[in-house]
Amino acid sequence: MQLITHITGRSALVLDSPHSGVAYPPDFQYACETSILRRAEDTHVEKLYDFAPGLGAHWIEAHFPRSYLDANRNTTELDVSLLDGLWPHAVETDPVVMSKVRLGKGLIWRTTDDGMPIYARKLSVDEVSRRIATCWNPYHAAVGQGIEQAHAGHGYSIHLNCHSMPAIASSHATNFPGEKHADFVVGDRDGSTASPALSAMVCAYLTSLGYSVAYNHPYKGVELVRRYSDPAAHRHSIQLEINRKLYMDEATLELTPGYGRLKAHLRLLVERLLETDPRLC
Repeated sequence: MQLITHITGRSALVLDSPHSGVAYPPDFQYACETSILRRAEDTHVEKLYDFAPGLGAHWIEAHFPRSYLDANRNTTELDVSLLDGLWPHAVETDPVVMSKVRLGKGLIWRTTDDGMPIYARKLSVDEVSRRIATCWNPYHAAVGQGIEQAHAGHGYSIHLNCHSMPAIASSHATNFPGEKHADFVVGDRDGSTASPALSAMVCAYLTSLGYSVAYNHPYKGVELVRRYSDPAAHRHSIQLEINRKLYMDEATLELTPGYGRLKAHLRLLVERLLETDPRLC
């Protein structure tokens, strides 16, 4: 089973999709309905950006589902109550970071977005360790390598961390349940992972295309933009959330006619980023 795709590009732009995977490993052994887990995926995000490698962008994609292992969490963000034994590694203690873990959305998910338990069993320490070794480690290695290559070749890098979000936040998905989402959310962890000027450009460009855009609310960006960014060294990372209502039916997961228009606009955005040197913003 292929768990990760990594396509090396020639530009300074790196795109990754950590949550669109639909390849469910045989050792998952979850207790809830598959159809419910499917709603946790960033469904079709990989299709929305499938043009990117052809334009020269680096592309990294996870094929494992985020409910199996969330590559956008640190390995310390683990709910140890899921385990049948003592976890031998460090566990996060920061209450802000652990707020998502308390919602059931840590490195290994405990519940669905609606609060339904995913497992009817305890997970073994070895089982979780294998997931980290086979999914988290190679995914992060690929993202890190892509950004390093982009930066080495151009003196700067722009990393776009690609996601989708439901039209309305579920009860256990964020700290703002029931919130109606904008068309896009641009996140740079309050200006710490990308130049504010670059983020402002992305917001303004999407707004010019007719979309509603929120900045750092309710999604600021998590581990992948935090870990691989350093704006002072010209390494910029932005998390981009797309409202699923723009391109799909959230109940059936089927693409809607809006998919083509959205994809064309995302191509324009990627082309704009390929032409952008953030050192000049």
